[in-house]
Amino acid sequence: MFSKVGQIMVYVNNQDEAVKFWTEIAGFTVIAEENNGEGMRWIEIAPSKDAETSIILHNKEWVAKMSPELNLGTPSLMFFTDNLDELHKDLTGKEITVGEIVEMPSGRVFNFADYEENYFAVMERK
Repeated sequence: MFSKVGQIMVYVNNQDEAVKFWTEIAGFTVIAEENNGEGMRWIEIAPSKDAETSIILHNKEWVAKMSPELNLGTPSLMFFTDNLDELHKDLTGKEITVGEIVEMPSGRVFNFADYEENYFAVMERK
């Protein structure tokens, strides 16, 4: 039986820019980085070192060559925060695309985009 979601694969065009976005803008931490020296490089990031789920940033072009059958689209990710207003203000001040806070039946939420214009959502969970 499944016990938890361990890692989410995100395929990006520019891994270095993606790492910069997720660490400098979103405040994530690099957990690990692997490079086999033959083009296969991946970077594991997470909101904190003890997070149960992490994101693996893969090179989209390399993965497409190795596994052309894979769907390389960006997954629709929903992050949680304890303070939506503070996070919204912080991200808005970093000159990235940030949507307005919207009231949903499940709670308040907003979206934001990375440097490659992939959109992600954040919901307030207290």
